[in-house]
Amino acid sequence: MYGRDPWGGPLEINAADSLTDDDRSRNLQDLDRATPSRPLDETQQSWLLGPKVLKKKKYVDLGCILVSRKIFLWTLGTIVVTAFLSGFITLIVKKLPHHNHKEPPLDNYTIALRIGLKFFNAQQSGKLPKNNNSVKWRGDSCLQDGKGDPGLYYKDLVGGYYDAGDSIKFNFPMSYAMTMLSWSVIEYSAKYEAAGELDHVKELIKWGTDYFLKTFNSSADNINVMVEQVGSGVSVGGSVLHNDHYCWMRPEDIHYKRLVSQCYSDCSDLAAEMAAALASASIVFKDNRLYSEKLVHGAKTLYQFATFNKNRYSKPGTESSKFYNSSMYEDELLWGGAWLYYATGNVTYLEGVTSHYMAKKAGAFGNSPYYGVFSWDNKLPGAQLLLTRMRLFLSPGYPYEELLSAFHNQTGRVMCSYLPYYKKFNRTNGGLIQLNHGAPQPLQYVANAAFLAALFSDYLDAADTPGWYCGPNFYTTEFLRDFSRSQIDYILGKNPRKMSYVVGYGQRYPKQVHHRGASIPKNKRETCTGGLKWKKSKKGNPNTIDGAMVAGPDKNDGFHDVRSNYNYTEPTLAGNAGLVAALVALSGEKAVGGIDKNTMFSAVPPLLMATPPPPAPWTP
Repeated sequence: MYGRDPWGGPLEINAADSLTDDDRSRNLQDLDRATPSRPLDETQQSWLLGPKVLKKKKYVDLGCILVSRKIFLWTLGTIVVTAFLSGFITLIVKKLPHHNHKEPPLDNYTIALRIGLKFFNAQQSGKLPKNNNSVKWRGDSCLQDGKGDPGLYYKDLVGGYYDAGDSIKFNFPMSYAMTMLSWSVIEYSAKYEAAGELDHVKELIKWGTDYFLKTFNSSADNINVMVEQVGSGVSVGGSVLHNDHYCWMRPEDIHYKRLVSQCYSDCSDLAAEMAAALASASIVFKDNRLYSEKLVHGAKTLYQFATFNKNRYSKPGTESSKFYNSSMYEDELLWGGAWLYYATGNVTYLEGVTSHYMAKKAGAFGNSPYYGVFSWDNKLPGAQLLLTRMRLFLSPGYPYEELLSAFHNQTGRVMCSYLPYYKKFNRTNGGLIQLNHGAPQPLQYVANAAFLAALFSDYLDAADTPGWYCGPNFYTTEFLRDFSRSQIDYILGKNPRKMSYVVGYGQRYPKQVHHRGASIPKNKRETCTGGLKWKKSKKGNPNTIDGAMVAGPDKNDGFHDVRSNYNYTEPTLAGNAGLVAALVALSGEKAVGGIDKNTMFSAVPPLLMATPPPPAPWTP
């Protein structure tokens, strides 16, 4: 069949195109039946509208839980591979050569420092701490001190430290010793930590300050009495049985009631020194806020007591005047006031210690033979250096500059007197400076001077000051450290006798130390007079009192290791405190670092310099 194409030309129509829809459907069905069937793949199956048939997962029964078998196999494989690799790496590491990096050996000063601190453990009174393993021959002692005195301001006086080779607790030198330990910690805490002794020395300080807080009404703002000592060195009623100086027995065997001596009203030196101990310790424990505040409050109360009725605690005829006589009290007021300013930041204390009147009364401008000899009795050299610190690092200016500058100059003068080029103090042939002018028991004064010299050197270094002048001559700080080292080296054995005067340090040291507890075997309980045989014994002490610095040699470098002669062989708290302070100042040298400039000033607010008064009008 033909039709006409509207564009011209014939139009042919195919016969197949004329079929109906039913015809097409039948033809397709026939075609489908003729086509061979084949399985569909997953993609083709996913085109179908019917539901997908999921594979059944396999699980592993672990008893309490079911875990997919696939996950279980992966986990198990990971563990096996990890174990194999770990073992392989460990085997390789073991086969490789090892280089042991040992810590550098400790210097002699650090070794001596560790030993020197043990002396304080040996002197502890009361119920000893459980960790007091360094002195195994000591035990609890004098647990009845101060008990049974009704109506008084103290409940008990248990604790504190025995002073020397006896069993008396003298609060005046004990306070000084704790102040010295605190000062050394404030300046050199990093060195203590490097030596592994920071916690130890802080425990020793707290043992002392806990006891001090018992010796007066520390919760009050005003007091009129305080304890000055526990125990007695004199015979009461002609009897020697309760005389702690006459009796030769271990403190563990003292069971009699001990005498408590009190100071009423006129106690300026004692109260100010104990105030210094509490104030300095409050800086050491500043991170323990409650305890630090308690110490500060006690220090304020004591200092107020010290300034109310001014007089010496060791009045003529008293027991204290026989054993620890204070020559004056103004130096303690200067010392205690300086520490209270650093502990509180209260400018009232600064105004007091920078007054010309107090400085003059304390002997700051004097020229006695003992000027510059720092000790439990003379705090002036320490107080002047402590205030020089303020001038070097804070420069408060007017109105404090005049006196601070004077203290700085006087400190420099003291340091000049320590040098061998100046002849104020003689030296033994072995090189020991004679600060007490040839009198017995020289080492405590030598150790104190070594500490002050090393500390002043560190102050100057921290202030970027290379040295100081002695008249027209300039000396670098190394001269101070040389002096300090030479004196401590003498104490540690570099002397004509080749003997260390610190028990437990070196190969040769005193064996007959004048000390009751060290001279009597631990298992021997002796009476007051029964122990005298141990005092007279020619044998060495059965107990080694490590760290004890004995009194020292005579002016000719001679020494007699005899227990009965305390001028050679007795150690003291005050002497050992100076030794420890000097040792930590010299320990570690520059590797550990110098002083801590900031901790001392942690409670001190910024000082605003006052405007000085105008000059006097000019008159023609």
